[in-house]
Amino acid sequence: MVLRNERMLARYTQWANEVIYEVVAGLPQEDIVKTRDMTFGTLLRALGHGYAVGAIFKAHLEQRDHGFTARHIPDETTFHELRVMQRELDAWYASWIDRLSEVEAAQPLRFPYIGGGEGVMTRGEIGLHVVNHYTFHRGFVVETLRGLRQAVPATDITVYLRDHARQ
Repeated sequence: MVLRNERMLARYTQWANEVIYEVVAGLPQEDIVKTRDMTFGTLLRALGHGYAVGAIFKAHLEQRDHGFTARHIPDETTFHELRVMQRELDAWYASWIDRLSEVEAAQPLRFPYIGGGEGVMTRGEIGLHVVNHYTFHRGFVVETLRGLRQAVPATDITVYLRDHARQ
C-alpha cells in the first residue's frame, strides 16, 4: 500500500512539473532569466534548483557521485535544456519507483550533503523528499508566474487525482 501511494506521488510530480514547465515555456526568454525578488532570483534558477536536488538524490539512490558542488544547475543551462533534463529525470523517478520493492524502500542509504556532513535516509524517504521538495519549490515559481499575470493551471494533488490518476 505504501509503495502504491509513492508511485502515485512520483507520477503526480511528473505531471505537475510538466504543467509548470509548459506555462514557463510560453514566456519570452527574457522573462525566464530576468532577475526578480524571488527565491533563487530567476525562474530558470528556481526550476534548476528543483532539478539539481532531484538529480543529486537520484545519484544517492544509485550510490554514485552526482558531480554537483552546489544545489543548482550551471548558469549556462538554457530553459530548453533544463526542460528536457527535467522530463528525463521525472521519467526516471517514475520508473525507479515502479521497480522498488518494500524491502528496498526500507533500505537506509548514507550520503554526503553538499554543504557538509552525512545524511542517512531510506530509499523510500528519499523518494518522498524529492516529491515534497518539488512541490515546495514549484510554489515559488507559481507565485512569480501569477505576479507576471500568467494563468497557471492548478497543480494540486486533488486535481491530478481527479483528472489523471483515476482513469
